[in-house]
Amino acid sequence: MKILKFGAVWCSGCLVMRPRWQEIEKEMPELKTEYYDFDKDKEMVTSHKIDEKLPAFVFLDNAGNEFLRLTGEVDKEVLVKIIKENITK
Repeated sequence: MKILKFGAVWCSGCLVMRPRWQEIEKEMPELKTEYYDFDKDKEMVTSHKIDEKLPAFVFLDNAGNEFLRLTGEVDKEVLVKIIKENITK
């Protein structure tokens, strides 16, 4: 499983989520994540159909297929539960 994180410097929810993701990534070093800036990484933003509802999190299985998409501020507990349930996908 891999998680693509999309955000922007002007996004207040992104500022809230950044430390949450840092905690999760520190606690789960096996987790693969990639961050893309909404304004700078236009190719990824377009290919994953990301709109201005940020932050956005796209969950991909090992074959690269999207199986879940979340937007906005998500509680750490919710993210950890989703990750633990799907980490081997």
